[in-house]
Amino acid sequence: MVTALVLISIERGKINDVVQRLLSFEGVTEVFSVAGHYDAVAILRTPTNEGIADLVTDKLRSIPHILKTETMMAFRAFSRDDLGAAFAIGSDEPALNR
Repeated sequence: MVTALVLISIERGKINDVVQRLLSFEGVTEVFSVAGHYDAVAILRTPTNEGIADLVTDKLRSIPHILKTETMMAFRAFSRDDLGAAFAIGSDEPALNR
């Protein structure tokens, strides 16, 4: 599973609208409203890099009121909880060994 985090700047007053559109896309697993330079962080998980590319360059760009994004590709997941095993359910790939 390929994971990316997308930092998103959104027009004032449009955060809820943008978040609902983001969550309608297959591969967007979570969206957090945050404080700081960005207004939201979306977690994308797809089987391939191409799936992430499609979400970022096609789907996210179709949403009005997004001013700017910054995408970070995840290399490894580290957690106190065994999230790797949870996300590997139904997948042919083994969970990340720690």
